[in-house]
Amino acid sequence: MALVANQTSVTAGREYSWDAFMRGGIDLRRIFSPEHGIFSTEQDQVAVQTQEGMRCEIVSLYGDSHSSLKPPAGSLDDIDCVVFDIQDVGARYYTYVNTMALFMESIAGNDVEFMVLDRPNPLGGETVEGPVLRNGFESFVGVFHIPVRHGMTAAELALLYRDAHRLDVNLNVVAMRGWRRTMMYRDTGLQWIPPSPNMPTTTTALVYPGMCMLEGTCVSEGRGTTYPFLVFGAPFVEPEAFSGELNLLDLPGVFFRPVRFKPVFNKFAGQAIGGAYLHVLDASAIRPFLTGAAVIKKLYDWYGGDFRFLYDVYEFNSLHPAFDLLAGSAKIREMICGGETLAAIADSWRPDEEQFSENRKPYLRYA
Repeated sequence: MALVANQTSVTAGREYSWDAFMRGGIDLRRIFSPEHGIFSTEQDQVAVQTQEGMRCEIVSLYGDSHSSLKPPAGSLDDIDCVVFDIQDVGARYYTYVNTMALFMESIAGNDVEFMVLDRPNPLGGETVEGPVLRNGFESFVGVFHIPVRHGMTAAELALLYRDAHRLDVNLNVVAMRGWRRTMMYRDTGLQWIPPSPNMPTTTTALVYPGMCMLEGTCVSEGRGTTYPFLVFGAPFVEPEAFSGELNLLDLPGVFFRPVRFKPVFNKFAGQAIGGAYLHVLDASAIRPFLTGAAVIKKLYDWYGGDFRFLYDVYEFNSLHPAFDLLAGSAKIREMICGGETLAAIADSWRPDEEQFSENRKPYLRYA
């Protein structure tokens, strides 16, 4: 057997799943680790190489090339079952479910069982938000053609992906007991284990579907601080004035507090910069993708001389700007640059939300 896992792979008793399997006498041949490594020791977009200290072989599924995102040749020759057991955060561009999808592609047509141990979507399972990924904008932050906030669990996504791509995969799901679509993570009674270095809290996960789009801009998304994605800024941002303008938008469930902060790594490392802290006032009301789009539009409108979208290689892809890969197409960036209103920009993805809400129904496994 093989396991796709990281430090979120724990039992109800907080025992790592690999220890539980081996203690139960299962022949665990190897563990495949996703981006960040098995204990999330590496930052984003950093190749994971040697990982030691385990009782079985560890194979990284995040190296220095796109080919490293799938299991290497020969690594499944002695495997009859692969178990996927990782906590997702409910956003299309969070890479763990993308690793799951690419793994399923790799074993399609082979006599290898793929089993998904399902875990809660920390954002709940009801709300769908954002545009669907368009053809031609696929990348490691865009494998599924779904909205950014999809409201599905990993197992539900696996079922959807198998059918959408007509994969000949022996897929089996171990469903959760007691989870309902109305539940946010705080409602589950489970303890949050940060699935990656910049996902320390469930509040971070809640804002991530929108604030992660800042990765595709010159503005810091808070990496290098203890509150990534909740704080953002740049040397040219005037905290008081900019926060006040954002609050005038009256975005649902949030408040912006002016701050100055100094990242210790990533953008503007070692510089004290101006920005805002995003407070979540109502977790059920917030629309994180709308919030992220509003922040970026306001940055473009106010600081057009200093603000810019990035055009570097992003997640092994150089065909499109990073922002477009995250947003799923060039449409939102073009609307922002074209001076469209926030209302018009938000209206642009509503048909996608409605259509996907219908399309996903056959794959939902929880009420």
